[in-house]
Amino acid sequence: MTAPVFVVEHLADGPEFVLDGPEGRHAVSVKRLAAGEDVVLTDGHGHWAHGVVRAAEGKDRLVVDLAAVREEPAPLPRITVVQALPKGDRGEVAVETMTETGVDAIVPWQAARCITQWKGDRGLKSLAKWRTTAREAGKQSRRVRFPEVSAVMTTKQVAALLAGADFAGVLHEDRDVPGAPLATAELPVQGSIVLVVGPEGGVCPQELAAFAEAGAPPYRLGPSVLRTSTAGTAAAALLMGRTGRWS
Repeated sequence: MTAPVFVVEHLADGPEFVLDGPEGRHAVSVKRLAAGEDVVLTDGHGHWAHGVVRAAEGKDRLVVDLAAVREEPAPLPRITVVQALPKGDRGEVAVETMTETGVDAIVPWQAARCITQWKGDRGLKSLAKWRTTAREAGKQSRRVRFPEVSAVMTTKQVAALLAGADFAGVLHEDRDVPGAPLATAELPVQGSIVLVVGPEGGVCPQELAAFAEAGAPPYRLGPSVLRTSTAGTAAAALLMGRTGRWS
């Protein structure tokens, strides 16, 4: 079993670190960590340190003997998934599994055929849920560099993002829309990859045209049609293997 990961705002070289607040409470009262057990502390931005519990105090205070702080370099190529807004809690499912897979950035997209609308307070709460999900999934999967979850983007903003990528594509399941298999696409070993996952109703022709103009043609994963909440994870796994990030 690998050491559990806890998130701290600021991480500095030891020799002692006191983990308190919500993370300390989780470590002491939920995980019930005791002296001698291993932990990993991270800021979620690549800085991390191994530690050994010296003592658990009260209900929310963990005293840790901390090793030197290290930095995990950002992996290349950088993989970003533009995720059209699914219905219900399917968005959090997509964020959770993409985080576990290793995606570096997730962009919520308000596509034309999205039933869900992120507006006003509801939109802010939904974005906060996605970011919290990415943080917790990052901890659970023992990552020390969590994915960035941007503010929701419009189609025009997504097109601009695609135009700046070293490789860009749109996952599309319609047999009437020609698309090369993602499994054989030529991928960069450096730089950035941006992949668009459409809504349950599919990417509309106007969006496909805008993305193609930005340099992102359609690609297909396989013969079956995946839900919008699982397509990004399946595509990310394929990219991780093909780029050597899972080697």
